Order: sequence, then structure tokens, then C-alpha cells
Amino acid sequence: MSEPTTDNWRSTIRRRLLVGAAIFLLWATGIQARLVYLQVHKHEDLQVRAENQSARTMDISAKRGDILDRRGRVLAYSVDSDSVYGVPSEIESAAAAASQVCRALADCAPKEQDAIAGRLTQKRAFVYVRRRVTPLQARRLAELDLEGIGFIKEDRRFYPKKQLAAQVLGFVGVDNTGLAGIEAAYDSQISGALGKLLYQTDARGRAFSRLERPPTAGATVELTIDEYLQHVAERELRDAVARNRAAGGTVIIMDPRTGEILALANEPTFNPNAFASAAVEHRRNRAVQDIYEPGSTFKVVTASAALEERMISPEDVINVAGGRIRFGSRIIEDTHDYGSLSFTDVIVKSSNVGAIKVGLSLGSERMGVYVRRFGFGRALSADFPAETPGIVWDPAKLDQSALASVSIGYQVGVTPLQMVAAISSVANGGDLIQPRVVHALIRDGKRTDVKPTVLGRTISKATAVTLTGIMEQTVERGTATLAQVAGYTIAGKTGTAAKLVNGRYSNADYFASFVGFLPSRNPVATIIVVIDSPHAHGYYGGPIAGPVFQRIAEATLRHFGLPPMLNAPPPVLVARRDAREHIRPVRAALSTSIVTAGGIGPTGDLPDFRGLSAREALKMLTKLGLTARLNGNGVVSAQRPVPGTAIEPGSMTELWLERSPLAIASLAVQP
Repeated sequence: MSEPTTDNWRSTIRRRLLVGAAIFLLWATGIQARLVYLQVHKHEDLQVRAENQSARTMDISAKRGDILDRRGRVLAYSVDSDSVYGVPSEIESAAAAASQVCRALADCAPKEQDAIAGRLTQKRAFVYVRRRVTPLQARRLAELDLEGIGFIKEDRRFYPKKQLAAQVLGFVGVDNTGLAGIEAAYDSQISGALGKLLYQTDARGRAFSRLERPPTAGATVELTIDEYLQHVAERELRDAVARNRAAGGTVIIMDPRTGEILALANEPTFNPNAFASAAVEHRRNRAVQDIYEPGSTFKVVTASAALEERMISPEDVINVAGGRIRFGSRIIEDTHDYGSLSFTDVIVKSSNVGAIKVGLSLGSERMGVYVRRFGFGRALSADFPAETPGIVWDPAKLDQSALASVSIGYQVGVTPLQMVAAISSVANGGDLIQPRVVHALIRDGKRTDVKPTVLGRTISKATAVTLTGIMEQTVERGTATLAQVAGYTIAGKTGTAAKLVNGRYSNADYFASFVGFLPSRNPVATIIVVIDSPHAHGYYGGPIAGPVFQRIAEATLRHFGLPPMLNAPPPVLVARRDAREHIRPVRAALSTSIVTAGGIGPTGDLPDFRGLSAREALKMLTKLGLTARLNGNGVVSAQRPVPGTAIEPGSMTELWLERSPLAIASLAVQP
């Protein structure tokens, strides 16, 4: 065999080098192509994915704005609270950490401890351990100095008056979002703008940087609610429900001139600070969510329609003899056989037969027009998102029997809010004004007032005046004598209606109600009282709801400082016998001023300050922990509230001062 030539191995190596170079070139080209694809075509997508893996953002809730009453008293505000969070990648033993956390919290159930341990094992850079812990719990946890456990500040909603106006205010959930009431209706204004928390993590999920953008606080909401009147309404309603062993009730006080709701009370109620533990039934706003058949209070609508259409005059006589009227097999009765009654007395004595005859003469079409004019069958206020429109039947579908029912307040479903708005339109001369509970919004020091809104015209002023006179007689000598307030004229109407239970009218459960306005000829308030299913002292609206109205009306008149209109006593200045040496001339004019008394005195009855000097009166008010408003100069000649009124620390007492003859005499002897 011949030996291979020297050039053969060289060519073999050359070929191998070329093949290797070609393979390397192809590999390099592929790598370069892949890099171009990833860095050019997929750049944005990969950048987003990288940021998502290494950076996390979390919303920081803004401080919600305060909610105030019409006089600036705080009803709801937010306080800083600590929320506990964990960084799972920094925790060696989730079970041990959860055990230590729960020992510090001191109120962990075994189920919650297991849940905390489960969250701490998640492959996440951030988890909540527990949100909004108490200061004591936060302090105990901080003392442990646990690895991977930290704190973040969040807002916690607090309602200092507890149950006061609970259904009006509503409540806030764990995510700082309004879930009911004003908190929900005005959530976008109250909640403010969210902040951001940005934190970055390394490849092992460990956080190494944190950047926080603070949130923007929300607007302050000033309500039309008056804290004092709200307290009175809730107190009297609670007492009435308990005394009559009733299922519940509602009271609304409304300014008929502006639609401002001064008080809205429901019973039963709840504490919004602990809303989660309250029954759903207790959280419901009965005043706008529950419908009821109003009974005889609805006769005001029937009477308004008849008077406005000039189909009847107050003196016209209606035959109601026999005290009953029949529609086929159905019989509707009066409580008494009145024989014949004037139209005025049909309303004063609340005759069903008389009201039905008037309603039949109107006809379903005209009756339906006035039912709608008075605001029934529609939601009236944007301040109550959960408001129900009620139930109003199509007039074309009403036969004679159904029209008879509507004429006396049956077969129509209304809310207490609709009823008080309808009667307010009579009180103000015929305007249906939108009920509202928000007085103003305040943001960055700028105040935006909410103006009254007229929804429409119900009746003429002349008809309103005539109807007011009839309603006055209802209180003076009719079914509502227990609603009288000494020294004042009150216009109102009682109502009693059987409840519809399982499709049948109950013989045991009724709605007892009264609605009226005061003083009748220049009203400052319309008040409705509805008691659901009283079982202790009867069920008629006059004796059940009338006294509740009377007590609330008295407090309202005192609160507004309105003097008696009927048989008013002459003004008298009373001075203490030993006051002469204490009275000194006032050389600087003392115009209206407000003085806040320091200290907190015990709850009790308000003393009589009449005859005292301003200094002496203020000294006594200071001891009681009250706030004083002074008008004029000299000695105290009048005060509000009146002597003997139950008072609470911090409430306002207004004093009027004049220069009495005794004061003038003392001035004469001064050098």
C-alpha cells in the first residue's frame, strides 16, 4: 500500500475548520437574530414583564372628608390607624410568625391564625396580615420586631355620636369605600384621590426600595341635619316604639321652605362603628326604603284635588249617614255614624265615607294627576340612592272600588319621605320642594352651597291656605288633639292603616301616623311620625303618633326660639333681690357674641338665668360646661332653651340681655 500524501491531512483539517466555522457562523447569526428579535421587536413587552416581576404598586386610600351637621358639629371623621403587612420572602417560618402575630393581637381565632400563616407562605412581595388594628395591638406587634412584618398607615372611619343619624350617614367598608347613606351617595367627593406605594424586589423577591406618593384628602360634607333635633327625634321615637311595643318607626323633620331635612330617625337603629355586627334590618333606612299605605294622612291629597278643581267648598255638606259604603261584597266603614258632615268635618273627623265620595266625584284620571303632582310614584332625592319610588297604580286601571281605596290612602304605597314632602308643599303654599340632606360641600377651603330645588307646583296658594285652615281644625277639635302644642297653631292629619301581611290586611298590625307643620301660618318645620305595628295602647294615629309629634314639636319650637302665638304672656324682666350691688353699667356696646364655657358639667336641667348679670350667667354656664350666645347688654331677660330643659354638656344656651329699671337705677348712682 502506498503512504498517504502529506497534503491529505491538511485538507481534512481545512474541511473540518470550514465546517466548524460555518456551524459557528450559523449559531452566531441565530443568536444575533434572537437578540435583535428580543431587543427590538419584543422590547416593550419584555420591559413591562420585567417591571411587573421586580416592581409592585399598591393603592393608598385617601383620607375621607369629614361629615358635619348644619352647625359644624362633627358626625363622621377619619383617624389614622396601622395596618399590618408581611413580606413572605423575608419570613423563615410562616407558622411561627402567624403564632406570634396572633399572640400580640390577642383576639385571633384559630381559623384566622391559619389564614395568616397561609398568606405568609404565598410567593408574593406583599400581603396584608390584618388591616386597621388598634393602637394597643400595633404597639404590642412593634415591640416584637418580627422579621418581614411591618406597618402601613390607613384611615379608619369613626362616628363619634355612635347611633346618631346612623342611617343618614351610612358606613364605610374595609377598603375605605362608602357602602351606605351619605358615605355611599357622595363617595366620589368624600373619598379624595388615591395615593400610590411603589416597591421593588430583587430576583429572590426581597424588597429593596420603596417610593410613596401621598393621597389627596376628600371634601367635607356639611349636612342639613341639626344634631340637637336629631337627638330629640331619636329619643322620642325610641321611647314611643318601646312604650307601644312596636316593630319600629320613623320620624322626619323637614324645613318646608327649603326641603332641608333637619332630622331623620329610624328605629331600630345601629352603631356604624360596628356595622358588620348589626342586623341588615337595623341598617335599613325605613324613611326612604320602606313603603307603607298611609291611610287617612293621604286624604290631604284627596282634599287638595277637590278644592283645587273647585268641585267642593269647605262648607259643602256630604251625606255620610250609615257610616258605611259598599262596593259589591266589599264594605268600607267609618268609626262612627256621623250622619251629615261639612267637607271640613269630613277631614277633621277623618270620615272614610266622605273622603271616598269626594274621590269618586273627582274620578281616577284627575285623582291620578294630583297623586303624581304631590311626588308619589317617583324617587324625590338624589341624596338617597336607595330611595324607593313607591307604588302608584295607573289611573286607567282603577275601578270604583280601587279609586275608593286610593281616596283614603289604601292601594297606594308611599315612603315617609314622600309624605313629609307632600305635606310640606301645603305648608309652603304649593311648591313641591326636593328633600335634601346635604347643605354644602367644602374642598380646599372653598364652600359650595346646595340650593333648594322646586320639583313642581302641586296646588295654588289659595287652596293651600284653605287646606291649612282645615288641618288646623283637625288638631284643635278633631282626631289630632293630642298633637296640640300650647300657645301655637298646628296643622296636621292623622293616619291609621292596616298592614298587608301575606296578601291580606291584618287585624293586628297597623301603621299609626301623624304629619303636620308648625306654626301653621308661618311654618318652620314639617314633622312626620310613623309607628309600625303598635301593640300596647291601641293602634290609631291620633293617640299613638300624636303625642310623639307634640313632644318633638315643642322641642323644635324651643330650639328655634319662636315665642308663643296664642295667649302669649307679656314679657317680664325678673331680677334677683340681691342682684342690685352686682349690676354695673356696660360702657362698651355688647353686640351678639359667643362664649365657650370651659369644663364639662353633669347632664341635668337648665337653671333660670333671668335677672342675672352677664358675668354671673356665664359663671354658672361655665360650671355646667355649656356654650353661651349673648345678645344685647344689661341683665338676662330671656333665655333659650327655657328653664328646666334637659341639657347635655357642650350644648348651646342663648341669652338676651336688656337694661332693666334696676340696671338703670344702678347706673344713676355710679360716679
